Amino acid sequence: MKDFSDLIQQRRSMRRFTDEELTQDEVVTLLKAALMAPTSKRSNSWQFIVVDDKPTLERLSACKEAGAAFLKDAALGIVVMGDPQVSDVWIEDASVASIYLQLQAENLGLGSCWIQVRERWAADGMSADEYVHGVLDIPLQLQVLSIIAIGHKGMERKPFSEDHLLWEKIHLNKYGGK
Repeated sequence: MKDFSDLIQQRRSMRRFTDEELTQDEVVTLLKAALMAPTSKRSNSWQFIVVDDKPTLERLSACKEAGAAFLKDAALGIVVMGDPQVSDVWIEDASVASIYLQLQAENLGLGSCWIQVRERWAADGMSADEYVHGVLDIPLQLQVLSIIAIGHKGMERKPFSEDHLLWEKIHLNKYGGK
């Protein structure tokens, strides 16, 4: 395991992947991380669909007009959903699970990228959520938050530089506090 500070510095969005498949152990490790993500009152309002079928990944890559095409080249897409009937903070719960997946991917040396589905639109004007529901036969009560594209890194990216930290965004005791 990497030091957490190194892990978050190294984790960058990856939109290029090699053709190498993930191992079963890698997939299980990723899913364990998602299932360990905290939820409000331990409601476990999230659910996940694991997609490794290339034709399905290609169909899902069209869920948005822009910003999802790289999914077709990923080894895996994990669709992160929440159930508003289980928790009123399903968006937050599913968001935490999404980032747990990305941090675990980085810890395994894999690349990942968050594809925002909620409140986004396909090229034909259909909501991205509705599009993904149709492709994967998702029950109506579940809402799709994101798809996390995961695979072996197809390029190297420089770690996040602390020189780019926006310290002016930090406030002490009150907004603009001095």
